[in-house]
This record gives sequence, C-alpha cells and structure tokens, in this order.
Amino acid sequence: MHDDQTPDWDLETLAIRAGHVRTHEQEHGEPIFPTSSFVFGSAAEAARKFGGEEPGNIYSRFTNPTVRTFEKRLAAMEGGERCVATSSGMAAILATALALLQAGDEIVASRSLFGSTVSLFDKYLGKLGITTRYVELSNLDAWEAAMTPATKLLFAETPSNPLSEVVDIAALAEIAHRHDALLAIDNCFLTPALQKPLALGADLVIHSATKYLDGQGRAIGGAVVGRDKELEELFGVVRTCGPCLSPFNAWLFTKGLETLNLRMRAHCEHAQALAEWLEAHPAVTRVHYSGLPSHPQHELAARQQQGFGAVLGFEVKGGREAAWSVIDATRLLSITGNLGDVKSTITHPGTTTHGRLSDGQRASAGINEGLIRVAVGLESLDDIRADLARGLDALI
Repeated sequence: MHDDQTPDWDLETLAIRAGHVRTHEQEHGEPIFPTSSFVFGSAAEAARKFGGEEPGNIYSRFTNPTVRTFEKRLAAMEGGERCVATSSGMAAILATALALLQAGDEIVASRSLFGSTVSLFDKYLGKLGITTRYVELSNLDAWEAAMTPATKLLFAETPSNPLSEVVDIAALAEIAHRHDALLAIDNCFLTPALQKPLALGADLVIHSATKYLDGQGRAIGGAVVGRDKELEELFGVVRTCGPCLSPFNAWLFTKGLETLNLRMRAHCEHAQALAEWLEAHPAVTRVHYSGLPSHPQHELAARQQQGFGAVLGFEVKGGREAAWSVIDATRLLSITGNLGDVKSTITHPGTTTHGRLSDGQRASAGINEGLIRVAVGLESLDDIRADLARGLDALI
C-alpha cells in the first residue's frame, strides 16, 4: 500500500493500515528493521543522502523504516502533517521545548501536570533561562492573564492526572494564537481514539506512547504530532541530541495502535461503571472522573471528547494512612505508578507520581493525602470492584 491511499479512511482503518509501505518481500505484517545503519550503493549516493538531496535511510538514530511506520500511522490518526517519535514521553516534551524555545521565552502551563513535567520545566528548562508560570487548568481567564509578550508555548494535559480536570481546547487555542504562541496538548490519557486536539485548534499533540498507544505495558516511548514546520525543528533535536525511539519499541507501538479504538472503548465502559460504584460507596468522599455528571467539567468533556478515558481518582477519609490501607488491601490491582495497561493499576499520587512536588505544589494541584488513583484495565469489572471493596469496606 502507499501513503496516498490513507486520507479518507476512518480512524479504525488508519490504526491498522496507515504508514506501512510494503518492501520487495511483500510482507503482510509490518517488519522490524533492527539495524543501526544503512548501506549506500556508492560514495555519491551517501553524499546525497547525508546532504539531504535524496531521501533515504542513513542511521537509525533519526531514520529507520519501523519508526517511520509508527510515526506515519500516529500522524494520520491524530490528523497531523507529521509525527516525530522519541525515546519516552518526557523526551517528547523535552524535544518540544529544545526545538521551539530559547532563553528568555516563557511557558504558561496548567498546575495539573504530571510531576516529572513540572520538574522538567522548573529545574532543567529553568537552567536554560526558560520561565514557566502555572495556572488553573479550566480557568481561561487565568491563562489569559498569565500571557506576556515573551510567552511562546502553552502546555496542558486534558484530562488531567489524576483529577480528570478538563480545559476548553478550542478556547485555549484562541488565547495562544492571539498572543502568537503555540498550544501543546498532552493527549496520552485519551489518545486519538477519544480526542483530537489538532482538530480543536492545538498546534502540537504530545504522547507518552508507553501508555495507551502500547496498551500492554511493554515498552517506553513518546511522540509529538503537528505541522511539518514545527516538527522539522523537533526532528533536528532528535537527530542531533539522540532521544530516539528504538525500532523494536516502534513496532510494539504500531501493533498497539491496531487495537487502540477497541481497547479505549472498553476502558471507558469499565471506568464509568467503576466511578459510579465508587461515588456510591460510603467510604469514598469524592470521585474525580469527567464521565460523572457531578464533575465540574462534565458537559465540556462530553462535548470535546468521544469518551471519558480510563483514569480516575477518588478520595477517602483518614488521609495517607487510610489511602495506603485501601491500596495495600488489593490483591488483583497492580500497585504501580504506570497506567495505560490492560491490567488495572493503583497508586497514591501524593507519594509517587507527584511525590517530587513541594507541599504547596501538590496542594495547588489538588493532590491531597487521601487521594487514590486507579487506571481501570480490562479485567472483569466485578473482580476490580471486589478488590477495591476489600479495603474500602474496612474503612466504614
């Protein structure tokens, strides 16, 4: 098949067919090219390819057919012109910043970000003279007020981790573009199966492919999708600095995309039912899931998303001790900070994913000691509920 056959395909078809150009072997499945380098027919051909005069593979740090298949498939699914794959989701964020920002530039970001993203912005980009200001995710007036002539990038996760907060992407894009800034949306919680930030006006979509794009917890990787103009700069960072995706991991992610739509629908169904059960449990004081009518941005989420995702947070009385007792009582759920797996996972955000933040940062992000995060997998819903009930019932 050829890339020019993909434009009118539905998402389900793109997830299975896009990006794969068969080799002379006429393989049906996507091949893996586990090679560090590629051979040229002559010195002149090598010179042309190294000089950019002729397309082709050079070195797997920045040109590999397996990685390219994953990039083309994800770009097609997100509706972007181009994708650049990276070694991790954090590498995707770092490459974005290195490519598009310089000393003196400013980022306006949501307070509700993954803890490592905050550390990257404050500790490491701060060393380069790039300043970050944080605002409440859903408060568009706060985003507007934070803008200055030096603001070059707006960055948000929507829904947020782990409180499922949501921002109006189209409205946020208008703010960014009115101030000549770019908007980047971390879409790893919903994936293109449930949300299309580029179609809503965002300029860049960030992915931790480690999560739902893989879907089985097998590999680490990341990706950025957007216009060719910005992505060419990101490609330069990957080529020069080396945060590249391995061919084997790219192949795993490509195969993961084939079942993405089916998996995300099933994840959403389980998460919705679990959130409703938790909201009715007497030991639970609050559930954070945008699929619930009680969620403050429920109507917005229903409007701009095609599903509510699989990650939810819930609070119990008794602070850390009570939260830990619920977690420790589980026998089925995996106690781990990772998510996006067919296996359900559970964690205490205040001491794991957001543990490196200061007390003030956690408080402003709504991360309290009684908060538990569950990434709902695809096991039997009855078994998931029973596993959580063991600890929750003991708190009554």
